Amino acid sequence: MAMPRNRRTSSSLSSSDNRLTDSDKMDGAASWDAIEWTKVDQPVTRPVPNGLSDFLYEAEEVLAEGYGVLVNTDEAGTLFVTNFRLLFLSEGSRDIIALGTIPLATIEKFNKIIIKQQSGPRQSEKTPTRRLLQVVGKDMRIIVFAFRPKTKQRRAVFEALLRCARPARLWDMYAFASGPSRFSNTSPKIRLVNEYMRLLGMESYHSSASTSEEGSFTYSNNWWRISDVNANYDMSPTYPFALLLPKSIRDEDVLQACKFRARCRLPVVSWCDARTGAVLARSSQPLVGLMMNMRSNADENLVGALCTQLPDGKRGRRKLYIADARPRKNALANGAMGGGSESSSNYFQSEIVFFGIDNIHAMRESLVRLRDYLDTHGTKSSDGMSSFLRNGGWTWGGGNLSSMSASVSTLGDSGWLIHIQNVLAGSAWIAARVALESATVLVHCSDGWDRTSQLVALASLLLDPYYRTFRGFQALVEKDWLAFGHPFSDRAGMPSLSGSGLELPRQSSSSNFPSSPMRQSPGSYPSQSQVNTQAQTSNHYSPIFLQWVDCVSQLLRMYPFAFEFSSAYLVDFLDCTLSCRFGNFLCNSEKEREQYGIFDACGCMWMYLDDMRASGGSSHVHYNLFYDPTKHDGPILPPAAALAPTLWPKFHLRWSCPSEAQAGEVEAQCRSLVEQISELQKAKDVAERKARDSMATMEALKAEIRNEKQISSLALNSARKANRENNIIKRAIQSLGCRIDVSDNNDCTINIESNVVDIPQRITSSPSTRETGTSPQSYNEKTHMSISVTLTSDTDDDIPGNPILRVCENLCPQRARDGGCKWPDTGCAQLESQFVGLRANYDAFDRLSIYDGYFQPE
Repeated sequence: MAMPRNRRTSSSLSSSDNRLTDSDKMDGAASWDAIEWTKVDQPVTRPVPNGLSDFLYEAEEVLAEGYGVLVNTDEAGTLFVTNFRLLFLSEGSRDIIALGTIPLATIEKFNKIIIKQQSGPRQSEKTPTRRLLQVVGKDMRIIVFAFRPKTKQRRAVFEALLRCARPARLWDMYAFASGPSRFSNTSPKIRLVNEYMRLLGMESYHSSASTSEEGSFTYSNNWWRISDVNANYDMSPTYPFALLLPKSIRDEDVLQACKFRARCRLPVVSWCDARTGAVLARSSQPLVGLMMNMRSNADENLVGALCTQLPDGKRGRRKLYIADARPRKNALANGAMGGGSESSSNYFQSEIVFFGIDNIHAMRESLVRLRDYLDTHGTKSSDGMSSFLRNGGWTWGGGNLSSMSASVSTLGDSGWLIHIQNVLAGSAWIAARVALESATVLVHCSDGWDRTSQLVALASLLLDPYYRTFRGFQALVEKDWLAFGHPFSDRAGMPSLSGSGLELPRQSSSSNFPSSPMRQSPGSYPSQSQVNTQAQTSNHYSPIFLQWVDCVSQLLRMYPFAFEFSSAYLVDFLDCTLSCRFGNFLCNSEKEREQYGIFDACGCMWMYLDDMRASGGSSHVHYNLFYDPTKHDGPILPPAAALAPTLWPKFHLRWSCPSEAQAGEVEAQCRSLVEQISELQKAKDVAERKARDSMATMEALKAEIRNEKQISSLALNSARKANRENNIIKRAIQSLGCRIDVSDNNDCTINIESNVVDIPQRITSSPSTRETGTSPQSYNEKTHMSISVTLTSDTDDDIPGNPILRVCENLCPQRARDGGCKWPDTGCAQLESQFVGLRANYDAFDRLSIYDGYFQPE
């Protein structure tokens, strides 16, 4: 095992506060005794080192720090203690190392130990020691940090943990420091009433804050009603403010019946079928006494009212099953303290069933054994050795078959999977009685808030598809766990407001460093001066809620199409619960949370999880890829043979066997395929959009080409017509003995040879002069007279007073007095070509006979 590095590399996180002082170096290797709670000073915040602020949450403050090595993976870095968590940053990458980062509330215990390395034959007697800090988490991980010898860094970290890991006052927790922030909470009382109305078949009605405050939420249907008998928590301080009770039972009878149940937790409806009237009820144990002969008419009438008439015109009342979650001997033993169990002779048409589920202490010890088993045989164990490197380089005890069997049996000895199976089997039995027989089932244990909550909530999950959705799962947890008073603070070892004062019970544990001693590599042994100190936890700590979530994960594995949420959602949900980052699971009852304004002072976990899903869209890991509500739109009734639980890889193996926790899972592979399909679909959409744009551009170009073709065709036809006319004019002019001159500026001049001597003008016409409207240029010429020929539009022929027409008419020798033509058959050039301004050869006209053509063919 590598020793801690002697010199820190320079980084953005290094500062003068991180360097060792002389007093740090003078501190010896002596062990530190446990520090008394009453002698610990209040936490003092430290300046945030440069670059660390990017990793801190809102209102998270650094209390202590130390340079060390994460023994599990032999990674060096800096360990920071904040008011919310242990934060371990890698020395190389300067990123958070998840294994070494754990919320303070998730820490179950922590200890200091000293390991003295075995000296060699040539080494001095004074051998170096390793100063270690072990942190055991409620989330199945065991972390070990190693610090430099002869420094006070481990001591600073340890004292900070003593101050902050288990705060004596509730409002010293991080949830109050961070505040509601952007994850503000709405009233869970409103959501509870809305869930009651859904069960009554009144989904169209929605409660509000005013209705809960004014008490105007007492709705009812044919069988059940919402009662405000406990609105002020006077009847039962651990029950919710609103209760679902039989419609035929008055509040006066309810107050009388509650006296017969432990902690006044009388039988009430937890789930009902609005169509059939089938009921799943819950309560605490009856106070029948040592002789089991105490009775209560009010309690018997209340339980009898839960058994309504059978539906569909069947005669008689439905059967009553009383499901006692405890072993029978434990129920009888509780009679010595005034408790006990019901007698079937006192309740009409009833049957008593004992499920044999162990108590909270057995569950706590079972989880400890399971955690030690995973740490021993994992690939990242807390001593830095994997199971492949232990026992002489071979796994499974040197490859011996008997050792392999013994190692496998260790998992069974933990008993965790047996407890899971018992809870699953009991819940499936309850759901089958309600769904198949339309019976009424009353569930209870001793106090009705641990095993009862497990069975009722899991049976409701099997019966109602709504509870298998995100919103329904939230409603189920808030109803059967939070509203009905599961003592989360006691079970999590957090400070509570119940009991005497607001102080956390400070009970020291007698157990040593781990439940199983820390494994040593060859050539090392623990120092005799090793002292183990554990964070004080209450004797009431127990992973009851964690066990229930584990049961939900087993059902999700068996029925992957029935749940909207995935196993990853359950892991994140459980991590939020254990970390106490939000206020939803603080305190022990709805009354305490309401009394001290928890929901206004702290953030909401449900809002945080919703925000996580919204950030990832429909492809977020919280969504179950296989969810199909049409496949399981009714109750799920697993047979007994199917209730064979296994380890939950995403939760149990994520720290000890991280690769095995992810590899081989169909969900992970399908999610990868779905992501690839999504990317391909996006690329396809982009390509189709580009193709549509290209087609539109092509169609536009085709239209432009067609227009250009039409314009070109018209221009070609016009050019052909003009060329034809030009040829005609050219022949006509040449037949008259004229000479055509074309200048560089496109002026066309026709010179006509004439014997006339005194013609004083040459008349020309050019495009420039015609466009500008200037008069034709004239000049004196003795022997020639030129007249320009200009192309005009068809409309110019009809314009009266056109100067070109007047010139033509004045010069044309065939013009009659009345304006007509003397030789209409001569093929006048003006009529044939639409050209005007032609100067004729008079001698040529005189030599023409009446039968001669005006124009001669070429």
